[in-house]
Amino acid sequence: MCGILGSIPAINSDIFKKSLDLLNHRGPDDEGIINLGSRVSLGHKRLAILDLSEKGKQPMSRYGRFHIVFNGEIYNFLEIRNDLQKKGYKFYSKSDTEVLLYSFIEWGHDCVNKFNGMWAFAIWNSEENTLFISRDRLGEKPLYYSFENNNFLFASEQKALLPLLNEVKVSSNFKNLVQNPYLSTKETLFSKIYKFPAGSSGLLKDNIFSIKRYWTPEI
Repeated sequence: MCGILGSIPAINSDIFKKSLDLLNHRGPDDEGIINLGSRVSLGHKRLAILDLSEKGKQPMSRYGRFHIVFNGEIYNFLEIRNDLQKKGYKFYSKSDTEVLLYSFIEWGHDCVNKFNGMWAFAIWNSEENTLFISRDRLGEKPLYYSFENNNFLFASEQKALLPLLNEVKVSSNFKNLVQNPYLSTKETLFSKIYKFPAGSSGLLKDNIFSIKRYWTPEI
């Protein structure tokens, strides 16, 4: 597993680093942080599995425009990589992260329909100033977010978001959530921190955040 963290707009580097360090246990092999001007901060704690070299390091950027942080594994990435190579894409790593990023560049939001795997990822488009985030069909990989006063935050775990909030308060539904931990709700134990839904993707654009389901289980 790995850990991902992001803030829009960017925040103080020291504060961001302390929050990212709360995810150390998720990625002991390496870490990376990028600040794209004042617009966005992205962080990653890495557990190296597929590509152990520096070429698989995250956040990963391509074309000076697309920037990704990713936790998970795309099982059919070799097949997708082959399709992308036929379209002219050149790969510089052996990681599924690069395949995921090029898939987004090629197929846009529909790229998730090509993936067989488990994931939580975020891609920042610095030309359009948009953030695309997605979680796998069954929610195997965790993803949480907060959106208040035009400040958007996301992370693999709730505790990494707590230092970045203006105020930390328990949920008004705290007792019910503790007694019924498997409730089907986006609420968490903390006010203003929410579970990002499984089988869904989200887009942050012009300070508007929208969530759309790309997959619904068959009954």
